[in-house]
Amino acid sequence: MKETEFIEINQINGFFTFLCSIDWRDPWLIGLLTFHVVIFMMATLTRNHGNFQALLFFFLLLLVYFSESINKIASTNWKIFSRQQYFDSNGLFISIVFSMPILLNCMLLVGSWLYHSTQLMTNLKVAQLKERLKKQRLEEQQNKKLKNE
Repeated sequence: MKETEFIEINQINGFFTFLCSIDWRDPWLIGLLTFHVVIFMMATLTRNHGNFQALLFFFLLLLVYFSESINKIASTNWKIFSRQQYFDSNGLFISIVFSMPILLNCMLLVGSWLYHSTQLMTNLKVAQLKERLKKQRLEEQQNKKLKNE
């Protein structure tokens, strides 16, 4: 983005305006988007690996927890990696671009765990009903044998 294209903070009056004010061609932002896509792919492709997902979930929540510290460090060193100063003291930018996608991935993980839990509970109940039916049939057969004797 050119210097003359900067948008003043008081010109941002909505979420869409805020997103449009970001220069998405900045290499570190492309890297950040790639990071979010990789995390999303890891979350979806490892849905059958609970231990890995638990570690991923914990790691992602740590990133969100430390986002305020990351914002402070990035606000003092933004010239090293960015063309613009995005990191405000309120943390709006890092919350929208960094923390929100991470939290959405965490919600995906929790949703996946809940889905797997319901599937496991359903399979358990079906197995219990089959076992009960099997026992009833065995008792009926034994009762028939006793009556026939």
